[in-house]
Amino acid sequence: MLIVCAAGGYFGWRYLANRAADAAVEQSSVTARPAGPAPVPVGVATATSADFPVYLTGLGTVQPYQTVTVRSRVDGEVMKVGFKQGQMVKEGDLLVQIDPRPYQATLEQAQSKKAQDEATLKDAQLNLQRFASLARQDFASRQQLDTQQATVDQLTAQIKGDQASIDNAQTQLGYTTIRSPLTGKTGFRLVDPGNIVRASDTTGIVSIVKLQPISVVFTAPEEQVPQINKALADATVPMTALSSDGIKVLAQGRLALVNNEVDQASGTIRMKATFENKDNVLWPGLSVTTKLLIDTVKQAVVVPNDAVEHGPNGLYAFVVGDDNKVVVRAIKVGNQGTDQTQILQGLTPGEKVVVTGQYRLQAGTLVQASPPAADPSAAAKPAAEGAEQSAQNSVANAAPSAAAIPAAAGPQTAAGPQAKAP
Repeated sequence: MLIVCAAGGYFGWRYLANRAADAAVEQSSVTARPAGPAPVPVGVATATSADFPVYLTGLGTVQPYQTVTVRSRVDGEVMKVGFKQGQMVKEGDLLVQIDPRPYQATLEQAQSKKAQDEATLKDAQLNLQRFASLARQDFASRQQLDTQQATVDQLTAQIKGDQASIDNAQTQLGYTTIRSPLTGKTGFRLVDPGNIVRASDTTGIVSIVKLQPISVVFTAPEEQVPQINKALADATVPMTALSSDGIKVLAQGRLALVNNEVDQASGTIRMKATFENKDNVLWPGLSVTTKLLIDTVKQAVVVPNDAVEHGPNGLYAFVVGDDNKVVVRAIKVGNQGTDQTQILQGLTPGEKVVVTGQYRLQAGTLVQASPPAADPSAAAKPAAEGAEQSAQNSVANAAPSAAAIPAAAGPQTAAGPQAKAP
């Protein structure tokens, strides 16, 4: 009996101890249970109001301001070449000397012929005076006087022809000395000393290009012609030439002219910009990226490009409220630049928008806002960022497929839209 009572007391004690332990664990779990989900860390930026430059971007090709192919205008042997290949030459510098001796002989021959005719004319004039004196005394007929007058007139005209021959011979002689018609850079020399050149040759002797100033020819869509012409009529239109990858700024210039017709085959208008090119960074034939400043939007609402999200119902942005909860806001955008986008509708200056970490957000999500991390590649981008009107603007406002991104704009629900995948 004593053993039965002891066993019952032991099991009763174990039961009560286990109940107390379970109650303590339950109380501990209730105390440690969080009050709600942890805030999501995101990067935010503030919508600002600023003047927003509108750039027209495209691709262009550098062309020399002037190009000359030097050719000989007379036949002869090349006696001397006065330049080196690739040399910068000035206007008037000696390029090539052609053997002048045959042309010098022709000039002297024409000069001697003129001197001979002048002597004959002098004798004819003296005879005319004698005939005139005899005719007044009736010792010479009127016919003789008229014949002598005709001889004098004939010799006078012949002397004028001799002078023309002299001028032509002097011109041909001058062609034997070929000088640079402009200041520029020479290319490959195509003729060496000792060769015979002819006026009928089409290859030329050397080409010279003018590098300062220099031109860039580029195209723009025909829809932009009115805006470009308006900007050109109002003031000087600045132009920036960048490397072909659009990263490095090469030179600053201005729009010089717009072509007088649109290319109907491509639907584009050709334009030409002029650059001083003092450092010769622009080179003929070089492909460049062009940025033409055609307008400046005053006091536009701008946000970073990363704040704009795409959804099947259009564009939207995550706006952080005063309670650190995000709200999905439908927006309309205007011009888009390299780093910033112009907002036409949906945001006001001072509102905070999410620029990083959107993939974890939906309407009502609690966030922990912080400034976005600095982009190490930002230093390589041009300092002046503006709007680049291109075909991308129309694509930016187009909605992608619903399978890629859930609904983003329109009436908000408690669940809210899902952000785009990272």
